[in-house]
Amino acid sequence: MTNNWMKKTLIATACCFTLVSAGALTGTSHVGQAYAATSATTAKADSIITAAKSLQGKVTYKFGVNNPSKLVFDCSSFTKYVFGKYGVNLKWGTASQSKQGVYVSKSSLKKGDLIFFNNGKSSAISHVGIYMGNGKFIHNTIGTHINGIMINNLSDYTKRYVTARRVL
Repeated sequence: MTNNWMKKTLIATACCFTLVSAGALTGTSHVGQAYAATSATTAKADSIITAAKSLQGKVTYKFGVNNPSKLVFDCSSFTKYVFGKYGVNLKWGTASQSKQGVYVSKSSLKKGDLIFFNNGKSSAISHVGIYMGNGKFIHNTIGTHINGIMINNLSDYTKRYVTARRVL
């Protein structure tokens, strides 16, 4: 009886070891963890976008300003503020933010990615927004008829688009 139990235990252990080893070799041993991480990242991106949208009509744009207590921001202090609410530490300034995280191609954009633009006169990065998915982004800007948070189609900024970074 004891000999039979030992054989079964050895066989079960060998089977488990084989399955774990096969998963490690094929790269599937952490599939569940990867899905959970992706799901958490998507949820965080959704929360960041919701927070940004909730500030429409409340935020004022002013170049070179980072004043959270009065909700007065430039574009990069706005992204710094919104991402900071969810534990993502961004530096202030488009040049600095454009070096954070990892590069993302325009064709691979995901919700929550930072997207960077020039002013149309120079190739230098001068503006940042948050990609919302479905070809839209949200940003703090100023123009003829706007001062604050705006949602635009990325396709309307094709000539000004420079790069994107994933910080989530």
